[in-house]
Parts: sequence; C-alpha cells; structure tokens
Amino acid sequence: MKTYRQILESIQERKKLDQGELVYNKKIKRISVEIYKQKKGNLPFVAYVDGDKLDAFKSQKDAERSAQKVIKELT
Repeated sequence: MKTYRQILESIQERKKLDQGELVYNKKIKRISVEIYKQKKGNLPFVAYVDGDKLDAFKSQKDAERSAQKVIKELT
C-alpha cells in the first residue's frame, strides 16, 4: 500500500511531465511567472502565475501579456 507521501510525489512527477518544456521564467513584482511549451494541442503555451495555471495560449507573447495583465490587476 502506498503512503500519503508516495502518492503526493507521484502526482508531482506527473505534473512535471504534463507541463512540457520551460520557455519563460521570470518574476514580475515578486510573483513568479512560468510559461511552458507543450507538444500536443492547438494551444501549446501554458502560463502559470505563482504556481497556479492561468490559461493556454497560441503564442508566447500572448501568454506573457496576459500574465502581466493578471499580476497588474491583482496587485
């Protein structure tokens, strides 16, 4: 039987595999922004703001702009 820690580790490993390749990693107003490029799907760029998934986008520039916009609205 798996322990709670083993289950959490397997979930985190699966998330890392699903994210894809990191193409953008920056802090804006002390809030981390990461953009990953996935191999599959119509919207290959996925933006994460402070570890939470924001949305998927067609281009990296769109993802960067919307992440900046969200941070500006929240701070």
